Amino acid sequence: MDLAALRQEYMRAGLHEKDLNADPLAQFGSWFDEALQSGIALPNAMTLATATKKGRPSARAVLLKGFDSLGFVFYTHYRSRKGRELEENPQAMLLFCWTELERQVGIEGRVARVSAAESDEYFASRPLGSRLSATVSPQSEPVESRDALEARLEEASKRFRDSPPRPAHWGGYRLAPERFEFWAGPQGPPPRPAVLRKVGGAWKIERLRPEGPPAVSLGGRQFGGALGPET
Repeated sequence: MDLAALRQEYMRAGLHEKDLNADPLAQFGSWFDEALQSGIALPNAMTLATATKKGRPSARAVLLKGFDSLGFVFYTHYRSRKGRELEENPQAMLLFCWTELERQVGIEGRVARVSAAESDEYFASRPLGSRLSATVSPQSEPVESRDALEARLEEASKRFRDSPPRPAHWGGYRLAPERFEFWAGPQGPPPRPAVLRKVGGAWKIERLRPEGPPAVSLGGRQFGGALGPET
């Protein structure tokens, strides 16, 4: 297979500045609602990119569990690789890729733990198996054997029954956005990303010069096409 020959013809409307909401959270909410209603699998799946203090990057898929004016929330093991990297370098990026809708949204900002009360509330809402697993699974660490892990899970089930407490090493993070980049694949010329950056407490919109198609940015944060795949 010649991978260099793979191409995508974009057939949707694209992203026009006249249709772009100057409030990036409202713009994201509108696109997220459309992703939910479209029936695509896991519309809340996002790539979380982190880096060590020395700049060594890593990325993985996580699930968005809430967003509001304060930021975007996800939950994980605090001692996992991403947790350790966020502790030493709290700057991170989230990337939503809704391929079926020909849209991407990148969100950059500073990450901090949510309150213990928020983590407790969400933890209590999880399926029992997931709660028990969180109490015994050393995420991102080598496991001695499957049998050993299953034995620990069984022991936790007997000890906690259907009410395992949230372990101190598990909880939520919130990314407070400082920059958004919105990209949509239009028919015709390459799309330009729209960027919204926060400058002095206000959002500033900018358009990015595309590798291929054009993009847009908002007040110190950006929206646009640069996130789109190069053809």
